[in-house]
Amino acid sequence: MASFVADLWSSVFTPGPTPTLLVATNATFAALQLVLFLLLIATYSIHFVVLSFLSGALWWSINWFAREVRQEQARQEAEKRKQEALEQEASESNKLNSSADANDSETETEIGGVSKTRRRRVNQPEIASLSPASALQSKKPGDKDGQGKTIEGENSGYTSTDSEWEKVDKDRST
Repeated sequence: MASFVADLWSSVFTPGPTPTLLVATNATFAALQLVLFLLLIATYSIHFVVLSFLSGALWWSINWFAREVRQEQARQEAEKRKQEALEQEASESNKLNSSADANDSETETEIGGVSKTRRRRVNQPEIASLSPASALQSKKPGDKDGQGKTIEGENSGYTSTDSEWEKVDKDRST
């Protein structure tokens, strides 16, 4: 009995319907129904019938709510396990895809690091496939050896602004 009271006390501070709390709730409502029945027999008052009906409806609704909470928790746990399995499968798939593939190539990022990316071979105009660093140097149709006009400020450590990208877009359209 002492362990039940200790479990009941700790279940009050635990979120969700705990088994100990549900047992205590059901025992309390059963005792209430018994008391209301005994009072109905002793007094023959319709009030105890109405109170018994209200108490029974509340008892049923509490048990229904606890059942719904348990089902939702089980659904969330299943979804969490499914998500973890998908993440694990994706990480294994990434390990397989990143291993020695002929289409992998290294590209520099703006930060200065090198990252592996997979490039799709699609027939696209040459300008659309330029990286942001090479887009600052756009090609003109009459340029020799693929060297084009460079826009001001193209030096290492320089960060571009939106207005310079607009200039690049204008150079592309001409």
